[in-house]
Amino acid sequence: MADIVCVGAHPDDVEIGMGGTIAGLARMGADVVVVDLTDGEPTPFGTRETRAAESAEAAAALGARRAMLGFENRSLADTAEARTALAEVLRAERPRLLFAPYPEDAHPDHIAASRITEAARFYAKFTKTSMAGEPHYPSRVYRYMAVHLRLVRQPSFIVDISADLPSKLAALRAYRSQFESNPANRGILASLESAAGWWGSRIGVAAGEPFFAIETLGVTDLRQLL
Repeated sequence: MADIVCVGAHPDDVEIGMGGTIAGLARMGADVVVVDLTDGEPTPFGTRETRAAESAEAAAALGARRAMLGFENRSLADTAEARTALAEVLRAERPRLLFAPYPEDAHPDHIAASRITEAARFYAKFTKTSMAGEPHYPSRVYRYMAVHLRLVRQPSFIVDISADLPSKLAALRAYRSQFESNPANRGILASLESAAGWWGSRIGVAAGEPFFAIETLGVTDLRQLL
């Protein structure tokens, strides 16, 4: 069973948005599962086989497990079938925390993935159902940002990934078909590293990743904020 499940529309989405956070959680002993709703293909320089190998290498770099649900890239939709498939993963893994893509984006698959994730959280608690597994409801869901739009939004919190930025970049470099073979994307890794530095500067550290809470966060001890 997993402590945390992170959902993306395509392999590399989760790494872009929260790879450093995953590496840090895994380093501290958390069991993290990355769920890709599609295999991400076709792309100009990738194949299903290379993308599968790249995503496995990336997960190993972060210390995470990985699952792929096999829905169709470019046609991903918030359907009962997709909600149920992901809900069954949540019922099997029983995570305490669930991470979803940011719901505002130019890519329709990313918008659909956000909706599917939040709906699957609700579906996973159903009792009178043909779904596999026992009911489960992740206690918290947070959104990470890996978007095609040039958005700047005020996050609910920023995670310090200073110690884990190298692992994030190693995971992203595993996607050679996306960032090395494609000339149009060769500057993306440098941009992501710069963005991590900018988010980190907002909390006085070297690198950070922003997250967005759907529900109000509670604090039981103000020393948690020190």
